[in-house]
Amino acid sequence: MKINIKRLDDAFNFEASNEEGNKILMDASPEIGGNNKGMRPMQMLLAALGGCSGIDIVLILKKQKQEIDSFEIEVEAEREKIEEYSLFRDITLHFKFKGKVDKDKAERAVKLSVEKYCSVAKTLEPTAKINYKVSIS
Repeated sequence: MKINIKRLDDAFNFEASNEEGNKILMDASPEIGGNNKGMRPMQMLLAALGGCSGIDIVLILKKQKQEIDSFEIEVEAEREKIEEYSLFRDITLHFKFKGKVDKDKAERAVKLSVEKYCSVAKTLEPTAKINYKVSIS
């Protein structure tokens, strides 16, 4: 795996690209001179957690023939200041499904992803408590 990161301006705007040419923008907060032209790196980490678990969950539910009309993941987190850096300590994932999805199957898929399969969750697990909830409408 290889990621290339290129600075785009004279402040903190960066473009990251992967080997396939997909790109994302990163920037810093205005408080330190950024221009909000992209996600902040710690926001990207939360997005990675949601995306990683989302992929796992869709894979599991598709195998179980569940009909997902729409699927959203809301990620909220609290950081704790430690010396010069801040770590996530509490993260809550709210998985929101619409469609013909059995609640027990959805809850089981979420549990398997967050607690067993999602590599991003496993990376964050030593320092953060990861909570989750499931809604179906």
